[in-house]
Amino acid sequence: MLTGDHPGTARAIAAQVGILPAKMEQLSKDVADSMVMTAAQFDKLTDDQIDALPVLPLVIARCAPNTKVRMIEALHRRKKFCAMTGDGVNDSPSLKRADVGIAMGQAGSDVAKDASDIILTDDNFASILAAIEEGRRTFDNIQKFVLHLLAQNIAQAIVLLVGLVFKDQENISIFPLAPVEILWIIMMTSGLPDMGLGFERAAADIMQRPPQSLKSGIFSLEIMIDMVCYGLWMAALCLAAFVLVLYGFDNGQIGFQCNDSIRDGCEVIFRARATCFACLTWFSLFLAWEVMSLRRSFFRMQPGSKHYFTQWARDVWQNRFLFFSAVAGFVLIFPLLYIPVINDVVFKHTGISWEWAIVFISAFLFFAGVEVSLLLFAAQSYDIR
Repeated sequence: MLTGDHPGTARAIAAQVGILPAKMEQLSKDVADSMVMTAAQFDKLTDDQIDALPVLPLVIARCAPNTKVRMIEALHRRKKFCAMTGDGVNDSPSLKRADVGIAMGQAGSDVAKDASDIILTDDNFASILAAIEEGRRTFDNIQKFVLHLLAQNIAQAIVLLVGLVFKDQENISIFPLAPVEILWIIMMTSGLPDMGLGFERAAADIMQRPPQSLKSGIFSLEIMIDMVCYGLWMAALCLAAFVLVLYGFDNGQIGFQCNDSIRDGCEVIFRARATCFACLTWFSLFLAWEVMSLRRSFFRMQPGSKHYFTQWARDVWQNRFLFFSAVAGFVLIFPLLYIPVINDVVFKHTGISWEWAIVFISAFLFFAGVEVSLLLFAAQSYDIR
């Protein structure tokens, strides 16, 4: 507490709100005195002497504006984050210097409001907690959106680039994914689930995390590692499915102009392309559910829950937009594969039969791979500084 009030008044209020220990009389006089200082005592200390203190004072009374700024700078030298609340003109320098300045909306001066980052319109300190929780929830959801979107983009880019090695009998590269298939994935199995991730509620432990540095922004090291790993895993499984259908269970003979028509010996390419498309579609939908929690297993997103076997279903159902977006993605792939003209003319693939076994096994491997990565990094958090 940094206040301009009398030391006795400051000590009494600080004890009532829990800043000072409840049983101050049990502490030694030296320790008790070090917890409460006046600005004159604090300002006499040099920066080196302040840094040498084992613990900074809990209460400083009779503060001048410069005293508050010095305390914030002392906290910053100790690698601490600082939020400052105030309502007066003399609070404006410290509100500006703090990591987060919070002004009173009703009782605060205009100068304090201009210098702050957050204004409490109801002058209720409990609103600070609500603001922090909502800010962290929004930040998390943006990271989930970015991770899900860009991991898919990496997978699509790798599949298309590596797919250039497949040549037809005219030495023309064959696309493992057709352009319309890519557009469908971007709009339906990426766009709608991404919107659903924006509606995700706050994580159970969101208020137990330390503050996060804004230097890395959305693209933290963990996000970028996950983005690349998930994208590579998706691409590897899609290409494996494509190659398995093309060469593993067929002679691998590619006809003519297989990017345009199923005729001229291109049926095997169209079946391999359909398998690759089904795999990438389901991977995208599974990934949307996996990133609902950035560092917890899909089956234990609520660590304190006693619903050990059904909590995942409760979490999935809680976000209805994401749930129905994923269900729509799972269901709509069937008419795309089996309705004539739509499948071979528009999407450049055809219906599959035994290839579904490859799709199911690949989907299981993808889901298991993401779960293993979450298990390996379970002790870490996106908020590790």
